[in-house]
Amino acid sequence: MTILIIVVVLAILFDFINGFHDAANSIATVVSTKVLSPFKAVLWAAFFNAVVLVLCQNKWLGFEFKVADAVAKIVRTEAIDLYVILAGLIAAIAWNLLTWWLGIPSSSSHTLMGGFAGAAIAKAGFGVLADIGKLYQTVAFIFLAPLIGLILSYILTVIILHLCKRSNPSRADKWFRKLQLVSSALFSLGHGSNDAQKVMGIIAAALLVYKTQVLGIPKDVSVTGWNNVVAIMDTHGKQKITHIPTWVEVSCFMAIGIGTLSGGWRIIKTMGTKITKVTPLEGVSAETAGAITLYATQALGIPVSTTHTITGAIVGVGLSKRLSAVRWGVTINLFWAWILTIPVSALLAALIFTIIRAFIG
Repeated sequence: MTILIIVVVLAILFDFINGFHDAANSIATVVSTKVLSPFKAVLWAAFFNAVVLVLCQNKWLGFEFKVADAVAKIVRTEAIDLYVILAGLIAAIAWNLLTWWLGIPSSSSHTLMGGFAGAAIAKAGFGVLADIGKLYQTVAFIFLAPLIGLILSYILTVIILHLCKRSNPSRADKWFRKLQLVSSALFSLGHGSNDAQKVMGIIAAALLVYKTQVLGIPKDVSVTGWNNVVAIMDTHGKQKITHIPTWVEVSCFMAIGIGTLSGGWRIIKTMGTKITKVTPLEGVSAETAGAITLYATQALGIPVSTTHTITGAIVGVGLSKRLSAVRWGVTINLFWAWILTIPVSALLAALIFTIIRAFIG
């Protein structure tokens, strides 16, 4: 029970770190364009990060807990233990804090999944991966998410510029400043629904391990109490989470909301000013493109990086002006960080698990 409590606490801590690490995703453009002050911007983002819990619980506007299920079934719960999940979380937290300190907007989602998979492989080999297709899909979206965001934001910017070419510049700017509040809120909803669910999936996996391995209760049996996670085999023979306790849902969404309130100014500076200079019009395009991408992938149950998505969208609005408007040196450095996140997190988690196993025997 002690290890389970430590795992749950670390998972919620990771969600909090995810909040301030990825706060830049929602508010970088709205801060850089001075539509909102930094403090008001984090309040705005935190509110919508948390509100999405109600939408997911009631399945309103197409929001569901599909991403949590996708993360929980990456590895076979019967082949891992709580020490695997503990090692994965420690590795993910370490990588997130390092990239935050360096001001690198890497993916919290990918470091979490990489850490989880790496520790599991260290324990049971590659056969522990339950849904290899989901892992391949996640790796593919390292490249596809920013590309989709880039293309959508470029198209939106060109369309908006064409529609507004005869508008009064001053009046148009005022309107886009107001619209940026809406687009930022939409992106925050997408961020909250996508990122908080990944930690829900990790906690659900930990509860399933405790339920099946410690208590000896079959995973498809519903029980009364705090650990009532139910998993069944779907028609394709893959594990599917059908129920997650409410306290897990509330804890994860509140943690990411409170984390967002804590800021994350190092990464906000990178996202808001170092990639390209963003106007309110371009901020609306970038955030709207990012939100559309996140809603689509959330509906499909694909765990994607909100960081990659909005970065690609910001590059897209830069390209709508000219090729040289994008600071490619900064962008290429970010790209390398994205590629390294999963393998580095996996190797770190494998090392941590090996150390833990050496001590516990």
